[in-house]
Amino acid sequence: MRSQSRAPATPLLEVVQVFGKLGFTAFGGPSAHLALMKSECVERRGWLSAEEFMDRVGVANLVPGPSSTEVAMHLGFLRAGVPGLLAAGICFVLPAAILATLCGAAYVLWGTQPWVKGVLVGVKPVVVAIVAGAILQLAGPAVSSWPKRAVLAGALLMAILGVHEAVVLLSAGAILVLLSVRADNRKSSFQDLTAFGASVLAISVAVMALTSLLRLPTHPTNWALFAYFLQIGAVIYGSGYVLIAFLERGLVGATHWLSKSQLLDAIAVGQFTPGPVFTTASFIGFLLGGVVGAVVSTIGIFLPAFLFVRVSARSAVKFRSTPASGWFLDGVNSAAVALMLLAVFRIASDAVAGPISITFFMISAGVLMKFKRSAPWLILLGGSAGVLVNRGI
Repeated sequence: MRSQSRAPATPLLEVVQVFGKLGFTAFGGPSAHLALMKSECVERRGWLSAEEFMDRVGVANLVPGPSSTEVAMHLGFLRAGVPGLLAAGICFVLPAAILATLCGAAYVLWGTQPWVKGVLVGVKPVVVAIVAGAILQLAGPAVSSWPKRAVLAGALLMAILGVHEAVVLLSAGAILVLLSVRADNRKSSFQDLTAFGASVLAISVAVMALTSLLRLPTHPTNWALFAYFLQIGAVIYGSGYVLIAFLERGLVGATHWLSKSQLLDAIAVGQFTPGPVFTTASFIGFLLGGVVGAVVSTIGIFLPAFLFVRVSARSAVKFRSTPASGWFLDGVNSAAVALMLLAVFRIASDAVAGPISITFFMISAGVLMKFKRSAPWLILLGGSAGVLVNRGI
């Protein structure tokens, strides 16, 4: 009896298979996500070359939003067009969003239990150490020249004075272009920058204008949650950890919807679950608005990324190779370090305040520097140690 060969999967089904699997298994943050995508799409399946893959990474860094998720969308678009873009984004985000929402439900139900308090005692200083480690990794390139150092210092001053994070990031990128490009190339460089940036800026400005019409209420509503996270998704550049700066200023400082302690718990969930760190929004949405709050917060923060990838998928690869794009990204990254430094300083005062938490922080920092352990394992170990210490063992 002749064996029947299995029919090859359609391009769209391939996209669903690849990013559905990565949605459940891609732990470790953006760098790990990109390594897994390269392994699946370049080395194993041959969808594109390594150089073409890096072009997509560069393009994703040039627009706001979660960069690794946008790379997934670019790869889905390359393989199966607009349906592939949608499928890749949804499959990569959905598992982590569901897990973060379930963590939010568990937090609401059992957050006051003694053993949960013990977990949080160990987790919070670990999270601060992880974020501090990420800042150190970014700080080297961010201060490698005097223009970058000047931009970082200026961005830090602007943030301290209360300037909106999006203005800080975009201004830093534009200023470094001005400081770095030579006079004879300045006109052509800015023409390149303007040609690509017009559509991206139009989306960001439209979202900012729409959401600025809403004055955030004293108590969060589902519409307010959607509008707030939509605005963040439309303007946030840099590492996913820059999200901490936006949340600390908006939800802790301005509206008082969250405490510093709750924000750290939300960041820990975003670190512990697979997929993009931006699913921290799902956890926060559940805390503030239940299941509906989690859904609208998740849609809000990721929706701009789908739009940005759609408008940039065909046109941005050429712009990515221009000098202006590199300087713009360098400026954004320097400003991102400044924003993260200020945000971590503000929240660390609560998370690392006593002998136990200081000890956990120092041990976590040492482990990160020596062994480069991934965030989920460190958080798990920190939580377990916190339970033991809380019980007096």
